[in-house]
Amino acid sequence: MTAGSHKFSGAVLAGGRSSRFGQDKALYVYDGRPLAMWALESLAEADERFLVSSRPYDLGVPMYSDLYPGSSLGGLHAALSCAAHVWVAVAACDMPFLTADYWQRLLEHTEGAQAVVVRGPDGRLEPLAALYRKELLPLAEAQLEAGKFRVQALLETTQTCVVPWETMGVDARTFVNANRLTDL
Repeated sequence: MTAGSHKFSGAVLAGGRSSRFGQDKALYVYDGRPLAMWALESLAEADERFLVSSRPYDLGVPMYSDLYPGSSLGGLHAALSCAAHVWVAVAACDMPFLTADYWQRLLEHTEGAQAVVVRGPDGRLEPLAALYRKELLPLAEAQLEAGKFRVQALLETTQTCVVPWETMGVDARTFVNANRLTDL
C-alpha cells in the first residue's frame, strides 16, 4: 500500500503539558516554524490532516479535543474517532524531523496489520510516529475505560507490524522527540 494508492488520515497530537520543555512545544518556533507545523508538513500526502489537543491552536487545519485528556492513548483515541480514513498516521507535535518519505515507507507495511510502528535507534517502539487502523477505536476506548493509558499496551494486544528503523532508509535524527529544548 502506498499513499498514492490508498487514502489515509494524518493526525498530530499536541495535547501534552510540555512541562519538561518549559513552554508550549506545539507553538515553539524551531527553524522558522512552530514544531507542530513540522509534524503537519510531514503528513502533506495525507488526504486529511488535523490536530488533536485540549488547547486551541490555529495552524490552518481542523482541531479536535481529546475525549480522554491526559495521555497519548487519549490523543490516539481522538485521532481514530475523528479520522475519515481506515489508516491514520499519528505524529507527536514534538517530532520535527519526520518526513513524507517516512510515512510513505510505513505505508508499505500495512498488509495484515492493525498498527505499523518503528523500533527506533534506542531499541524502543515509536508509537507516536506510527500508523493505526481506525478499527482499533473500540479497543483503545476499552483500554482507557479500564484505566490503562499507555499506547504500548494497545500495541501489545493488536496485530502490530514492527519495522526496524534501519530498514526505513531514514536518519536516526528522524526519531528525535523534543521533550526538552536541548533535544533540538
